[in-house]
Amino acid sequence: MSTDLTLTTPALLFPAISLLLLAYTNRFLTLANLIRDLHARYRQDPQPHIRGQLDNLIYRIGLIRNMQVCGVASFACCVLCMGALFAGQIILGQWIFGAGLVLLLISLGLSLRELWVSIDALKLQVHDLDKIEPHP
Repeated sequence: MSTDLTLTTPALLFPAISLLLLAYTNRFLTLANLIRDLHARYRQDPQPHIRGQLDNLIYRIGLIRNMQVCGVASFACCVLCMGALFAGQIILGQWIFGAGLVLLLISLGLSLRELWVSIDALKLQVHDLDKIEPHP
């Protein structure tokens, strides 16, 4: 089995990482707008559940920031890997590419965690309705 690493191998990750970063940015912008809206509502009527939602959103924003950092670092590793391969430094290129894959995996893991937290927040929101109208 050959473990040849060519310039095209890290280049294949460019579109995937770019799409991930775009998705992360969209999630970030959506949450940022929601935080602004809830902040304004909280300043007018400081309800504990609104504060809880804001705390949850701030935690999720932190996760998204870390997702983006790992994604950008993974992207940078792909570029550095290509540079090392172009310079004939095959072993160095392999190590850098491996680091990029690990960073990408961490980014995806953080994305999964953020999704889980998002689902938990939605469940709490829906359970809040049970106080108003009991579920049959």
